[in-house]
Amino acid sequence: MSQIKCRRALRLLAGAVVVVTLGGCGASAEPGDEVAAVSDRTVSVGLLLPTSGVNKAVGDDMRRGFALYLRRHGGILGGHRVQVETADEGETADSGRAGLAELVGKGVAAVAGVASPDVLSALRDPIRAAKIPLIGVNGSPASLQGEIFVWRTSYVGTDPGLAMGRYMAENVSGRVVMVLPDQRGGQDVLDGFRDGFGTDARLDREPMFAGAAANPGKGAYAGLVRQIRQRRPAAVFAALTGPAAAEFVREYRSAGVTAGLYGTGFLTEGTGVAEAGAPAVGITTALNYSADLPYPANRVFASAYRKEHGAAPTTYAMAAYDAAAVLDRAVQLAKGDLSAQTINLHLGRVGQVDSPRGLWQFNQSRTPQQKWYLREVRADGQVTSNVVIRELATLG
Repeated sequence: MSQIKCRRALRLLAGAVVVVTLGGCGASAEPGDEVAAVSDRTVSVGLLLPTSGVNKAVGDDMRRGFALYLRRHGGILGGHRVQVETADEGETADSGRAGLAELVGKGVAAVAGVASPDVLSALRDPIRAAKIPLIGVNGSPASLQGEIFVWRTSYVGTDPGLAMGRYMAENVSGRVVMVLPDQRGGQDVLDGFRDGFGTDARLDREPMFAGAAANPGKGAYAGLVRQIRQRRPAAVFAALTGPAAAEFVREYRSAGVTAGLYGTGFLTEGTGVAEAGAPAVGITTALNYSADLPYPANRVFASAYRKEHGAAPTTYAMAAYDAAAVLDRAVQLAKGDLSAQTINLHLGRVGQVDSPRGLWQFNQSRTPQQKWYLREVRADGQVTSNVVIRELATLG
């Protein structure tokens, strides 16, 4: 297959409920890419991603990360050609379950993706019934730890708050207040931040909630910003994401609040930092990835991603890339048994992963044991980006 046709095939992953056979893409591999020997069998993998709605940008990043791994490895996982089935996760528990049911009906041996923690929670019982491994590539609810068929190449929802809570307890003087989304994922972040900060009286134990609107309009946070000013904090910890994060940052800065602004990494990740623009400069966040990490694996990944998409990769793209990597290894270890339960068994035997984020491996609860990084938004001309300041901790 020509390089142009192969790239076109990879782009088809963006469509809702489409099938892409990537085995013929080996000819498009570039110098330095890895192409394994190919068997005459095919392994079927499902991608459950938001292809529309407020999380579409996250879903696009996930799709691009997964497709990049396949391209770099000739469309091969564990020595077998890959058939990728894509379904729309939607924005609700019902739409997520419907998407998963469609993939299960197509006979996939594993599923990767899911942007919404609320949707992921709703998939617990269907995944148990199907006995198919699900690899989450965004924040995973703490309640799903230890589920036999639920893995994640991202992190548990408490980890971002835990990492930043520890840092702020040690480095911020004065009162700290918390701003959280009124969603399931917000509770995990809150629990992690309280645990990390400890019992120090500087922390205002009562959080402020920003509501559940994923795409709020202009002025949506005027009341919230007034509440923040009334509490007179030295610093604010915020855990919003996407358009909500961008709108909050703009209103926070335009109101002239002088308290330092800190947050989980997704406060400024991806489109968040671009949409917020200059007001995002100076925000400090904690995340398990940054596009400027100096590891050799990241130089290769980030360079290839920028070349294809004209933008820096996000944690969502990286985690999807790693989901493909662990499936590659698990399928290889399965030695020709391409059943879902055998692949699930061998996911636990993958061992250390040489990832763009740095080396990591699954812990007993099927979560990466990985480094977390302190980042700051800085401006380079008209462009703003997250820059790594230092390592924070190893969690997992």
